[in-house]
Amino acid sequence: MAGEARDACGVVGIYAPGEDAARLAYYGLYALQHRGQEAAGIAASDGTSVVVYKELGLVSQVFDETVLASLRGHVAIGHVRYSTTGSTSWVNAQPSYKAGPGGQIALAHNGNLVNSLELKSSLQAAGGDPTPADGRPLPTTDTDLVAAHIARAEHGDLGAAILHVLPMLSGAYSFTIMDETQLFGARDPHGFRPLALGRLPGGGWLLASETCALDLLGARFVRDVEPGELVGIDRDGVHGTRFAEPRPAACVFEHVYFARPDSTLQGQNVYATRYRMGEALAAEAPVDADLVVPVPDSSVPAAQGFAKASGIPYGEGFVKNRYVGRTFIQPTQAMRRQGIRTKLNPLREVIAGRRVVVVDDSIVRGNTTRQIVAMLFEAGAAEVHLRISSPPIRWPCFYGIDMPDRDELIGARHDVDGIARHSGATSLAYLSLEAMIAATVVPGEDLCSACFSGRYPVPVPPEKLRSKHVLEQPATAR
Repeated sequence: MAGEARDACGVVGIYAPGEDAARLAYYGLYALQHRGQEAAGIAASDGTSVVVYKELGLVSQVFDETVLASLRGHVAIGHVRYSTTGSTSWVNAQPSYKAGPGGQIALAHNGNLVNSLELKSSLQAAGGDPTPADGRPLPTTDTDLVAAHIARAEHGDLGAAILHVLPMLSGAYSFTIMDETQLFGARDPHGFRPLALGRLPGGGWLLASETCALDLLGARFVRDVEPGELVGIDRDGVHGTRFAEPRPAACVFEHVYFARPDSTLQGQNVYATRYRMGEALAAEAPVDADLVVPVPDSSVPAAQGFAKASGIPYGEGFVKNRYVGRTFIQPTQAMRRQGIRTKLNPLREVIAGRRVVVVDDSIVRGNTTRQIVAMLFEAGAAEVHLRISSPPIRWPCFYGIDMPDRDELIGARHDVDGIARHSGATSLAYLSLEAMIAATVVPGEDLCSACFSGRYPVPVPPEKLRSKHVLEQPATAR
């Protein structure tokens, strides 16, 4: 992706009697590493106490044999994080842990709530965070606020406490939650973020943000946790409770970019969806060229689809250093620029003298795209035609993607011609919103496309709009 939008997070949950749940959670997080590279954490219970270990860094950096051996038990949850609320610091890493009247709980969250100020005020009115001593600051993340509310509401029945708190929440959430003996998974009524349920080979159960985590653990996909559903898993099996009427609005950007291509979303394989987007892009924005190349890795399926539909040969135009993380996690633009050159190197022998079509999935600020175009011309490309397999991103996301403020989104400040001039490309074309949605083979009314259309399924409070510097009032009804 040629941009600087931060990913959604990734969560797992394991209930596996007789097995090492923390180790299973570790491998599940490994499969979800693409969803968060700032911090990782696992909470585990042996039936009597919950132990949490979390740290800044990649999964492989945070956990080793010594740490995993200390996380004993058959119940565990895990989390990989990009910050959407709260700063990048250890205290804001997840899972969040609380000890309340009913016992210990841990919670991991994928998404972002839009009413965190209201939650904080109600927690203050109720007496604050149940875990810290008086005088310590209240939680800084929406995740920690939710955990504090659940811990305060629990009086021996975690499921009832969760059901008491979920109706208070507004925005996007896929939760995995545990206490000493139980595992729960919950998804907001719109189902903005995915959450899948699988059966482990040994008979245990697995919750995960994407089905690729199930595949790594050899688990059988059972079903998605439904929007507005709380799933509980204990020694009696799996039981689901509907806490709100579903109003599906799953994030379409999961299909475009976030999810791994070997995952399944809403019944559709992500690779096949992106391939169809590339085919549609070739039909909508044809070009006379010699070679189609992707910006690796997320754009590969779309580039292959574009090549197939256009009849232009597909090739690898970049060598990618796979030991470099996604460049948008770098804190400054200068570091991001260096990150691109560290991460991607054009193949001069392939590119020189050719008219090249570069397929990417999206453009956020536009600076990375401009650098990629410059690199291709430096490598001898005769022409560089940009083709983007999604529409222009014009609006910030408030549901779990930490996109830049609207005045930093190049799609909000320029039309397509202006973006083309900024990029330095020979030509530029985007896939239409209608074609992108059609390629998902999911009904448009079941998808959230707010970052492209400005139509927000959940109303965004004015203070949130101000914090993102939204330049004009968006629509709130689809």
